[in-house]
Amino acid sequence: MKSAVEQRLDFEFSRLDAYLLKVFGSTGGEGEPLEISRTQGGMSNPTYFLRRGSWQAVLRKQPAGVVLPSAHAIDREFRVLMALKGSEVPVPQPMHYCSEREILGTPFYLMERIEGRVFQDFALPGLNPHERRDIYRSMGSTLAAIHRLDFHAIGLGDYGRPGNYFERQLKRWSQQWASFRRDDVDNPALDQLVIWLSSHVPTSELLALCHGDFRIGNLIFHSSESRIVGVLDWELSTLGHPLVDVAFNSQAWSMATDENGGLLGLSLVEMGIPSETDYLELYYELANSPERMTTFHKAFAMFRGAVGSAGVAARGEAGNGFLPDAARVGRKLALAYAQRGMELIRSGH
Repeated sequence: MKSAVEQRLDFEFSRLDAYLLKVFGSTGGEGEPLEISRTQGGMSNPTYFLRRGSWQAVLRKQPAGVVLPSAHAIDREFRVLMALKGSEVPVPQPMHYCSEREILGTPFYLMERIEGRVFQDFALPGLNPHERRDIYRSMGSTLAAIHRLDFHAIGLGDYGRPGNYFERQLKRWSQQWASFRRDDVDNPALDQLVIWLSSHVPTSELLALCHGDFRIGNLIFHSSESRIVGVLDWELSTLGHPLVDVAFNSQAWSMATDENGGLLGLSLVEMGIPSETDYLELYYELANSPERMTTFHKAFAMFRGAVGSAGVAARGEAGNGFLPDAARVGRKLALAYAQRGMELIRSGH
């Protein structure tokens, strides 16, 4: 009889157990039972903590079932972790990549498990104003460090396709929205975003390694210090325009507390959290950024958040969601992101 944990897995426990012993042998805690637990993150790519004796690791895999082309790019995640080893951007040590679908049903990889703190809300409940200020400075400086990297020097010169980044990304995410869209689930603001963005695509030669989902929930902070010790979830990373990364990271200032833990309406000065303007100025200075964000960058980031949330809803409806109410949560966030995007356009911010 399978344990409660094994019953919740979307793969065969015994196959992974045998594979890990084959790959890691005694260094992987041979002779000890394998323990697996699902993490709280990894809404898109299922993520698990593994432990066998004193050996431990984090496993990331594609979700079960049909996935969209170019989505859930486990191989790209592993590649960028390999490239960033030893750089000024802190990432978990990559341990092993497996492309064989026979083991878990999808490709997967293993990486180091980093101990530390993960915050889901940008408001950082439980911290004092001094700690919050330092947390935000660490977040902004780490994003700037990613964008300052010489991506050619670390072997990522071919990590993105040639051509206008915005046009490619708009086409890709519009196609994903079309695949997720349901006639019985109305989201007119998202359809309006697609139309507005399509007629306001800017041109720019600025290019950098972009994380793609740089938010506070994807960062591990030191257990007692206000510094980042690991940047996680590189699934959407690519070579692109860095201000899209910045716009996605700064969405919190335009969203409510019940919309992915936003900051709108909170007393930021009393909390020690910088204003959006001050946070962006810090980034611009540390990244030596020659450009500034526009309404397009902000609206495009909201558009991507909306489509990504629609994807969470679609996987929930198909029975592949991590949370029991993934469909409801995904639909709610897709509406919120799209509506906030249109608000930014109407206000010209």
